[in-house]
Amino acid sequence: MRLVTWNLNSIRARTDKLRGWLEAERPDVLLLQETKVEDAGFPHALFTDLGYQVVIHGQKSYNGVAIAALTTPTDVTIGFGASDAALDEQARLIAATVDGVRVVSVYVPNGQAVGTDKYEYKLAWLAALRRWIDRHDRAQPLVIGGDWNIAPDDRDVHDPKRWAGKVLCSEPERAALRELMAWGLTDVYRAQHPDGRAYSWWDYRTIAFFKDQGLRIDHFLADATIAARVTACAIDREARKGRDASDHAPVSITIA
Repeated sequence: MRLVTWNLNSIRARTDKLRGWLEAERPDVLLLQETKVEDAGFPHALFTDLGYQVVIHGQKSYNGVAIAALTTPTDVTIGFGASDAALDEQARLIAATVDGVRVVSVYVPNGQAVGTDKYEYKLAWLAALRRWIDRHDRAQPLVIGGDWNIAPDDRDVHDPKRWAGKVLCSEPERAALRELMAWGLTDVYRAQHPDGRAYSWWDYRTIAFFKDQGLRIDHFLADATIAARVTACAIDREARKGRDASDHAPVSITIA
């Protein structure tokens, strides 16, 4: 079973690129973030033409998450629910069961800058995600993929000194991610590549991609059952190349 997470930064802007990639790669499950489209405008035909079933949680112009699978996603839920309804105004979380595995697509808030209201919202959102995970039935395998907008440690940053203390790399954000993982989740890429330096996001505003000045902020976190079955985890740099590319690369895991 192969799962991929990809922040498209607008599905309508990347329709042709996504179609070509799906035709070539054919993952069993694809988790999407930043679809940036309301549910009524989502390009369902792109997926059905290729044999995928897709469940969506959209929003006009911003955010938006989806799960596409070659088998039927069931037990679909969106957001945190009643306990943290105030943090569900933005379309940032969708979950479904695919072939017995609870699969979750998340788009964690960016946070803008340390000390801002948006940064505090990000930390509150991450705390709500931990509470949401605490309600998960541990008997069901769990994998959470998405754009976390957090580089877990300095191995995931092209220039740690430059990014020290800044949003995406600040200690409170990293601590919040560690708190999530303390539930019993493994950063699959780091488990597979203990000393690897690879990135999944490169800023549009510079020629960062060509200099490989990126951050690893797109992750799969898996429970012990799934983590033990992972045979590979890779970042598809090729998908970041070319015209109309997202600023994120797809990240894949393969489960035996």
